[in-house]
Formats: sequence, C-alpha cells, structure tokens
Amino acid sequence: MKILVLQHLEVEHPGVFRDFLREDGFEWRTVELDQGEPIPDLDPFDGMMVMGGPQDTWQEDQFPWLKAEKAAIRRFVADMGRPYFGLCLGHQLLADALGGKVGPGAKPEVGALTISQTDEGKRDPLFVGVPDPIQVLQWHGAEVKELPEGGVTLARSDVCAIQAFRYGTRAYGLQCHVEATGTTVADWAAIPEYARALEATLGPGSVERLDGEVAKLLPTYTAVARTLYKNFKTLF
Repeated sequence: MKILVLQHLEVEHPGVFRDFLREDGFEWRTVELDQGEPIPDLDPFDGMMVMGGPQDTWQEDQFPWLKAEKAAIRRFVADMGRPYFGLCLGHQLLADALGGKVGPGAKPEVGALTISQTDEGKRDPLFVGVPDPIQVLQWHGAEVKELPEGGVTLARSDVCAIQAFRYGTRAYGLQCHVEATGTTVADWAAIPEYARALEATLGPGSVERLDGEVAKLLPTYTAVARTLYKNFKTLF
C-alpha cells in the first residue's frame, strides 16, 4: 500500500498515524509543498493524506503551489475515486478543491476541546467505535463555510459547524487534529504564528497549560486516532 502525504509545514506531519502505517508495513511518500517540492504522478498511490499548515486556502497569490495541490486533490478524489484523509488545512482544501467554500471562522478554535457527531456521522463507517463526543486538539482560525455538492457533515462543534465531512464514499476531512503526539504542542508552539494564535485565544502561559492537558489526554487521542485509521483502511 502506498500513501501520498502532502505537507505544508515540516512539523505538521501525520503524527501518530506514522506509527500505524509502520505497523502495517505501508509505504508513504511525503511531499513538502512549502519547500517547493512538486507533486508526483498520482497513479502509483493508493491513498492520500493532506496535513495542516499556516496557509489559508485562498492565498493562491502568496502560495502559488496551492493551485496545483487543489487540482491534484480534485483529480485524486473526484476523477480517480481513491481514499483521501485531510486534517485541518487538508480538510479545508478538500472542500475548496471540490467546489465548497472556506473562510475565516467567527473566532479561533484552539485547545483541548470536543466535537459531536451528527446523525450522519453516527452512521458513517469512519466513526464506527469512536466515542461521542470526541476529545480532540483544535488549532485553527479558518473553517469550511459551505460543503461541496454531495458533501455530508459528520461532526460539529459549538464554534465550527463543519468539523468533519465525507465526499462520496472514500474522501474525508476533519478540522480537528486527531494525529497529536506527545511533542505536538511544543513543536507547533515553536512556530511564532501558531504561538501567537494560541496565546491570543487562551492567554499568557497557554503553551505550558495546553501541553499538560494534551499529555493527560494523549491515551484518549491515540485510541481515537487508531480507530479512525482502522476504519479508514477498510476503504482501500
């Protein structure tokens, strides 16, 4: 099994999912788009994972490679019909690439929070065995405002109405970060833009507080991630 991983920042990688991929002996190729790496031929890949990043979907003038990335996502999902798993920016790019709308949220959603499954989410194969509500790490200011035609909302929060969605039967986007590891908060807080967003939302000293919260919740996060991964594998 070969997975194409599109990244927009070196520290925003598949996190704990890398452990699951290794356990299964799956191969994955990482493309660091923000460093100018080109997207390869899509045909050899069985699945695609698209990660988060500090960019916004509408910043094509500033980040011209976003156009090629959206085109690749559209081809992989809509034309090739292959499994797709997008997190945060990867969730937003899935919506944008297929005709949905993305924009700034009413307010940032940052911290150790929860999301709730919709009725469709409770019936969806991806969420089988996943608790409801779901404990997740949030760290975003933009959100999906409108789904592409055919998209189905699977989870929501009080702040963000589209926390997860499915397109077709094999493409999924999640706004939250289910890939968290024990170093995620420290790694991301080392990025000035991320640290500012965190402290603007949660106040001074929030890096240390959130790091402690995530450490306590990490077993729960990992269990949810493993269940999602196991369910996603059934799509191949």
